[in-house]
Amino acid sequence: MSQDIVADALNMIRNAKKARKEIVKINRISNLLIEILKIMKQEGAIKKYKINSKEKYVEITIGELSECKAIKPRFSVDKTQIEKYRRRYLPARNLGTMIISTNKGLTTHEETQKEQTGGCLIAYFY
Repeated sequence: MSQDIVADALNMIRNAKKARKEIVKINRISNLLIEILKIMKQEGAIKKYKINSKEKYVEITIGELSECKAIKPRFSVDKTQIEKYRRRYLPARNLGTMIISTNKGLTTHEETQKEQTGGCLIAYFY
């Protein structure tokens, strides 16, 4: 286990998907991870997640997902650079989502481009 909770959680989700498991239990949680899971649920990458705050773990049911990774180092991007990184990390034009941390919270790369803002790259999935 490293110090990066988000990277560890996304690796566990990806490994569980490759092992054809439907449910994965992540023992370390953070507010950033919970916001990422909300976006992944909206996009259909995970079906549901259940947070147990008493025992401090989250249980995730995996949905339509092929790949999910944290972006390291967390590049800072402005509105003109988002397209360059989208081409680097996502496999096709209309396939996949990058999660960007903006001053309005976590958003997808599409929402960030509509708002004409920049931010910090956090993760991607497809």
